[in-house]
Amino acid sequence: MEITIIAAVARNRAIGFENKLIYWLPNDLKRFKQLTTGNTIIMGRNTYHSLPKGALPNRRNVVLSTTAGELPGCDVYKSLDEALKSCSPDEHVYIIGGASVYEQAIKIADRLCLTEIDDTPSNADTFFPEYGEWKETARENHETDEKHAFRYSFVDYIRE
Repeated sequence: MEITIIAAVARNRAIGFENKLIYWLPNDLKRFKQLTTGNTIIMGRNTYHSLPKGALPNRRNVVLSTTAGELPGCDVYKSLDEALKSCSPDEHVYIIGGASVYEQAIKIADRLCLTEIDDTPSNADTFFPEYGEWKETARENHETDEKHAFRYSFVDYIRE
């Protein structure tokens, strides 16, 4: 099983504010869809509730929650460990948030697929864990345009 963490992070590692993404970057959303479609996504309960239409289509949606019960279109597990045990060896798993799930997963993940945004937001209450010890393997830089207010880069990392 391959475990990849996927996130959009600001220069200060900010990822959210009041259970919403800080940045709306259409190309980041396209990349997210391209990478995760056909695979398993694991998220916390708050991340699930932040999705506009619930479970994401064409993916196995796994939600971590000790209180949620059943959620439409999702498998619910009480812990990341329990969720990962439900995955087959050939499954590609994407961890999609939130912060506490990232914190647990970064210790066992194989890859990071990050969108690094060239900005430091004034309002943020959720942050991505430190990842300075990871090794960059690919970077694709993008300038601002009519749909993207900030420069950003798609950056892939592997564990050193």
